[in-house]
Amino acid sequence: MSTYPVAFAVFCAAFALVTVAGFLAARWRRPSGGMQSLDEWGLGGRSFGTVITWFLLGGDVYTAYTVIAVPAALYGAGAMGFFAVPYTILIYPYMMVVLPRLWKICHKHGYVTFADLARGRFGFRPLTVAIALTGILALMPYIALQLVGMKVALAAMGLQGEWPLIIAFVILAVYTYSAGLRAPAIIAVIKDLMLYIMVFAAIIILPAKLGGFAHVFAVAKAALPTHNPAGSVLLKAGQSLPYATLAIGSALALILYPHTATATLSSSGPQTLRRNAALLPAYTLMLGLLALLGYVAIAANVVSADKSEVIPLLFLKMFPQWFAGFCLAAVAVGALVPAAIMSIAAANLFTRNLWGEFARTPLTPAKEAEQAKIVSLVVKFGALAFVLETPGSYAIEMQLLGGIWITQLFPAVVCGAFLRRRLHPWAVFTGWAVGMLCGSAMAIALEFKGSGVYPIRVFGQTWAMYAAIPALLLNLLCSFGLSPVFESIRAFPEHKDSIATA
Repeated sequence: MSTYPVAFAVFCAAFALVTVAGFLAARWRRPSGGMQSLDEWGLGGRSFGTVITWFLLGGDVYTAYTVIAVPAALYGAGAMGFFAVPYTILIYPYMMVVLPRLWKICHKHGYVTFADLARGRFGFRPLTVAIALTGILALMPYIALQLVGMKVALAAMGLQGEWPLIIAFVILAVYTYSAGLRAPAIIAVIKDLMLYIMVFAAIIILPAKLGGFAHVFAVAKAALPTHNPAGSVLLKAGQSLPYATLAIGSALALILYPHTATATLSSSGPQTLRRNAALLPAYTLMLGLLALLGYVAIAANVVSADKSEVIPLLFLKMFPQWFAGFCLAAVAVGALVPAAIMSIAAANLFTRNLWGEFARTPLTPAKEAEQAKIVSLVVKFGALAFVLETPGSYAIEMQLLGGIWITQLFPAVVCGAFLRRRLHPWAVFTGWAVGMLCGSAMAIALEFKGSGVYPIRVFGQTWAMYAAIPALLLNLLCSFGLSPVFESIRAFPEHKDSIATA
């Protein structure tokens, strides 16, 4: 039983509202023939307008773990944890340029995933399979992290054991199976309204209770150097390059994640995506305010060995129980939306680009949709089993590796979509392999710690940077440098370049 009964009651009421919305979503814009294709089940009929796409993309970027991890990073390390804010500033101009182009290509040729796009561009099965596997492997720990976020919110209310988490994800699995992408699209609206209420209430009320932001920053400035490792409210010497590369690498990675592809391709057109790139910075404002709650927790003397628990404990300590329950429900609902989108994206990749690549008999659209529904269930419960059977730190460590991996798709997806000059399929595949191996080696050498910041030694100088960036540079060097070599030896037969005319 919960040690915070009022908070738990409000939490359950909010969760029930979201559950009802999830099941009703199956009827929203449902085609007369039902959701008998990946276009309908996995991409919502490619019909979402500006408002729904705004909430859906926001649900992709601002997850439950974002709500917990970003303030926790400031609570533990100070300014270094603030890189998530410039990262979200960088992402929107990048989205403005890249996403409309990717949408046009995929819409013209009926592509459901970015692996489909690479298949059409390069016509090379090993590369298609590599992109699909990379996407699925990178998504699994990401889904697990949403479960970690929900688990922390439940544990803060004194709910121990596995059953609350299992019940929540059984409900998620059922309404995602029946409604497809329409379910997280509807729930994303509720989730974001709850998050905005939570953030603005917290950022106004809590500092006022603690003597204002001047006092909050003064306490944080004095406390952070005593942490292990020591933190600070300003970047220290040598932290600028890691900070910048973490922001740049994270921005490059986000566009390439399969759940971003799913949200992108569900929109009604390029103009919808451009409007969203212009409107989504409102989330960055929310994130910047949310991050400051890490310092508020220090000033409120919230103490926890697990930094992931800091924000839930802050809410329970400083707010009335009923509003703390509302805030924790917002965190839990913030896990449902991205977890649903991610499981759908993984199902699309498996069905279209793994099973579909090797099936002797091509699947009909209805069979594709049915198989994707089943795979989405397997993905959800696989992530649930991972969280229940392993420490939460494992999911964090694997997510670090997933971010490095997914960045290695940049040459195949982004360069492949934009460059008229033909990159050779074998060169791009070789670049992907080199980037994956080098990035993985750096993460392993770091023991999956330190946010993936690896010291690169060049000409007697040491440059500490996010491991995804040097791995990507090697990837690009191979992709572009080896293309003329493979072309000269005719290492690959001619194929129709469908994107050249897109």
